[in-house]
Amino acid sequence: MSRASSETSIFTEMTELARRTGAVNLGQGVPDLDSPPALLAGVSAAVLAGRNQYPPAAGHPALRAAVAAHQRAHYGLDFAPEAEVLVTTGATEALAAACLALTGPGDEILTLDPAYDAYPADARLSGARLVSVPLTLDGDGFALDADALAAAVTPRTRLLLLNSPHNPAGKVLDDAELAAVAELCRERDLTVVTDEVYEHLVYDGRHRPIATLPGMRERTLTISSAGKTFNVTGWKVGWITGPARLVAAVASVKQWLTYASGTPYQEAIALMLGEVGPWAAGLRATLRAHRDLLTAGLAEAGLRPLRAEAGYFVQADIRGWGAADGLRFCRELPERAGVVAIPTSAFRQGEDPAPWLVRFSFCRRAEPLREAVERLAKAASQ
Repeated sequence: MSRASSETSIFTEMTELARRTGAVNLGQGVPDLDSPPALLAGVSAAVLAGRNQYPPAAGHPALRAAVAAHQRAHYGLDFAPEAEVLVTTGATEALAAACLALTGPGDEILTLDPAYDAYPADARLSGARLVSVPLTLDGDGFALDADALAAAVTPRTRLLLLNSPHNPAGKVLDDAELAAVAELCRERDLTVVTDEVYEHLVYDGRHRPIATLPGMRERTLTISSAGKTFNVTGWKVGWITGPARLVAAVASVKQWLTYASGTPYQEAIALMLGEVGPWAAGLRATLRAHRDLLTAGLAEAGLRPLRAEAGYFVQADIRGWGAADGLRFCRELPERAGVVAIPTSAFRQGEDPAPWLVRFSFCRRAEPLREAVERLAKAASQ
């Protein structure tokens, strides 16, 4: 067993610290917010009606049709449900299957740094090398360094793994940044796999799928899921859309991973996805308020927050507490303040230009967020 596969993850370590110390856990992105009642009723009805066996390998036909309708209604993207939509066991499986299908030993996968921790694991599974290009710090947020991204492309680069809205940075690529990425992909003939699971949780600006840009639909696989949008992360229902030839390649791998899963969940999500607009607007309002509560509390406690334009997380600068090592800070914070966070260094693939950043989540209910803010303020005053 390799060292990487046998190490305890930072998430496991921090969760155990929260349990042992009674700290408020703002580490992992596990929401404790309500789900749509109609969605819960739908899955209950499907289970009780006996629809509990395997769905088709490509996904429940109703969900594939609903995903295609969603992409058309929200982004003007037309996909054929039968050939250009694939349902997966969460976005995590979609990412792994795409990397396995489209890359192999000796290839390179390009991504932004910091990166969601599944990305390096997926590269290792396929035998490819993950090449990360840091997002640059830009005042109180992050920006894409388009020149650095272009410089990182080599003859071995096969895939750009793009994440916007971004975890853990909370960054949404703007139109100019997306245009620069698209131009690079067209010029260098790169396939794009884009992770858009936070597509409906954008608080500042707007989400624009890169597949909508000229010349990008035919080279882009777009991944999303129901978990973050409907607060059902445990259901593990995701999907991937794109040109038939790329979707077929992913499906050829996916059949040997889970084959298929979640029939009643797929059926319920198919009914709910068409109503996502009003639901997501309410959820965004709640999460925006929670973000503002947390960022104000961090600032008052002397932990300078960075912009969180989307998603579940706020990055904070810990140097106001005389700290420079995010990992050490997070290991000490439960005892010092009764709060758990995650060091941003856990998401770094290369040299860390900002080891003093840590990530706090705000996808909790208001009560624990207020408690965390009060504890941080008290610790800051001591």
